[in-house]
Amino acid sequence: MPDLVIRGATVIDGTGAPGRVADVAVTGGRIEAIEAIGTSPTGRRVIDATGLALAPGFIDMHAHSDLRLLVEPDHLAKVGQGVTCEVLGQDGLSYAPVDDTTLGQIRQVIAGWNGDPTGFDWNWRSVGEYLDRLDQGIAVNACYLVPHGSVRMLAVGWEARPSTDAELARQRELVATGMREGAVGMSSGLTYVPGMYADDAELVELCRVVASLGGFHAPHHRSYGAGALEAYGEMVEVSRRSGCPLHLAHATMNFGVNAGRAPELLELLDAAIADGCDITLDTYPYLPGSTTLAALLPSWAAEGGPAATLARLRDPGVYQRIRHAMEVEGSDGCHGVPVEWETIQISGTRDPGLGVIVGKSMARLAAEAGREPFELYREQLLADDLGTTILQHVGHEDSVQAIMRHPAHTGGSDGLLAAAKPHPRAWGTFPRYLSRYVRELGVLTLEECVAHLTSRPARRLKLDGRGLVRPGYHADLVLFDPVTVRDTATFDEPRQQPEGIPYVFVGGVAVIADGHHTGALPGRSLRRTPEGTTR
Repeated sequence: MPDLVIRGATVIDGTGAPGRVADVAVTGGRIEAIEAIGTSPTGRRVIDATGLALAPGFIDMHAHSDLRLLVEPDHLAKVGQGVTCEVLGQDGLSYAPVDDTTLGQIRQVIAGWNGDPTGFDWNWRSVGEYLDRLDQGIAVNACYLVPHGSVRMLAVGWEARPSTDAELARQRELVATGMREGAVGMSSGLTYVPGMYADDAELVELCRVVASLGGFHAPHHRSYGAGALEAYGEMVEVSRRSGCPLHLAHATMNFGVNAGRAPELLELLDAAIADGCDITLDTYPYLPGSTTLAALLPSWAAEGGPAATLARLRDPGVYQRIRHAMEVEGSDGCHGVPVEWETIQISGTRDPGLGVIVGKSMARLAAEAGREPFELYREQLLADDLGTTILQHVGHEDSVQAIMRHPAHTGGSDGLLAAAKPHPRAWGTFPRYLSRYVRELGVLTLEECVAHLTSRPARRLKLDGRGLVRPGYHADLVLFDPVTVRDTATFDEPRQQPEGIPYVFVGGVAVIADGHHTGALPGRSLRRTPEGTTR
């Protein structure tokens, strides 16, 4: 007798094929059979899914849950959306591999992304040890990318220069070790320090290691503003030279300089794919971006690490240079675009005592105080120890829609979960695809959209037996109502569970049942194997 029978659902299997009404039987955490409606045997548990769609669990190709998954393993923000697998270690900055020194630095630098909880047990240093920690109990499955910036901290430090031969050899060793311990690829953060100090030759060498071990490169490239197309082209060239598959993180064309230019990006990618390059990308279905307030600084101002950055911000002669770089030249940290303070909205602070400014733009804060925005910016970084997070209102709807139609597209939330008012994409990305862009706007059909969010990312990750509703596959499944599913997270109230997703299963275990979290934690790390698959 099956453990579970889901009766009468419209099965959207992830291939893009039209949905069909069927019964689905699950035994031992895997899909046992997909039968014509009414012909499947009874099960130990039966769910009447009439009127609901059954799809593979959604795969978040760009997640920043590296720490929150451990602090809050129930992970309602993601599993409530139907997400059953996330890809961590993004943008070149995460918590493994590290040593005692770099762990402290990374905790400070990305506290705005993930928080830095008091009393937390940081009982790992290697990639494998971090994955072992995930295996102690989480709500969803997780894959990991070796973060290039963290690797560079260990091998080079925070200096703005090319690696020496010995340092590059050390980085190759660290990346290879992380891959052998189960990582699925390497990420890089080329507008974040210290990753932005790497030249293309360094990236090519490391990508060759990744390619030799069956992984892919997921760069946050050097510019999403001025020079965006050139930055995309640079990553394509790194892929060509290294032979490493390329996955473009949160691919978009932002800022006023790129309005209407998404077709140029897609033409560049289509030409490269036609020439044999293996390229995929992910996007989130919103216009604003989100990052740390400190990320806007020019790269030279962050050389040497967090302590050196704070010292420069205290030095009147230096901080005036920083201001000129940001407001006149357009710093590389702000993608080469002179900062527009009205687009910078505070979303969270490391110090709760500074939270009164959350929800306000830097321009508004300056107007209320009768002061210059840069002065408030500098004071906030100093007061909050670089831990402030922001929303950056720089996107274009036509670009979002054009890019999500591309056949290489997958979904990624880029969700930061720790802020007082995080970007709503952390709680709403996947139902927003299904409601706004399928049901309301018709940008994608339901079947196309599910394929974008399931089988396509599963192929990129080389997941073994996941990403489709198919006999023998793992029962990572989501049941949703295609008529009522919608995101409810807003910029004012971002921590809101979506509607219309009554059931989510991870390995056949119900983590969401009747719309409520069951407390189950069946997720684990999914690791790249020597055979080249991810299990």
